[in-house]
Amino acid sequence: MTDAEPAIRVRGLRKAYGEIQAVRQLDLDVARGEVFALLGPNGAGKTTTVEILEGYRARDAGEVSVLGMDPAQHAGHLKERIGIVLQSTGLSGYLTVAEAVQMYAGYYPRPRDVDEVIALVGLTDARWRRINQLSGGQRRRVDLALALAGDPELLFLDEPTTGFDPSARRQAWEVVRDLAGLGKTILLTTHYMDEAQALANRVAIIADGQILAQGSPESLGGRDAGASIVRFALPDGLALPDRWDVRRDGPIYEIRSETPTRLLHELTEWALGEGVELSGLRVARPSLEDVYLKLTDAAEAA
Repeated sequence: MTDAEPAIRVRGLRKAYGEIQAVRQLDLDVARGEVFALLGPNGAGKTTTVEILEGYRARDAGEVSVLGMDPAQHAGHLKERIGIVLQSTGLSGYLTVAEAVQMYAGYYPRPRDVDEVIALVGLTDARWRRINQLSGGQRRRVDLALALAGDPELLFLDEPTTGFDPSARRQAWEVVRDLAGLGKTILLTTHYMDEAQALANRVAIIADGQILAQGSPESLGGRDAGASIVRFALPDGLALPDRWDVRRDGPIYEIRSETPTRLLHELTEWALGEGVELSGLRVARPSLEDVYLKLTDAAEAA
């Protein structure tokens, strides 16, 4: 595999369970060294796609290359070069952190140094504590450490911060950023839009087994060319002139515009003439969550 080849390349992927089409004609590229987030509602086909990439599930049709290998034909060799963080593991809670990482490192031909792995996930002070004595956030760090034990080139992270409190989530994000800084390729599945926004170089939104859109979080968040939104509040009893197409939620007014600068000029001119304040005035572009909901709701309706 050359540096120019993507770490993951998928063309025309299909998988059905009886009459249910879980994945339909899916195309996907993940570049070496990037963090790629796969977003979609439950039942969208994310898990099936990832399991095919990992070599744990057979596909019905299509071409798949992971680190230059077909997972269906070279699953054994591929597993030496990838790491997987599942939503839950069956690891014994009576092992210490160091014992667990050492055990997993023994499964690989060229493992990473155990102390380096433990330090990388921030568990040096807890290396001799038993896993059943750790907090939920610390146990998730152990899961990351086990995935890193073999010094993988590619990491699959399946909902890595589900159930975390805000502080633990932020700490986990830092670990993922550190891994990306080491040049690891990371495929992340998550339901948290802020997580994808914070970590991913690119994202793909999947629904009904198909990719609806993909690109950087910023480009997807601004994909609606006329989507600048001006929001503000007005005092009770005061209404805007009919010349603007307004969406209202209680005292909050919202106007979409392709020319927000012109709209702001018109609004502030009107407000000054009326002697009123546009409270909380702000201009925003659609967030990644806005785009996600728009696309997946449309797919569900279809």
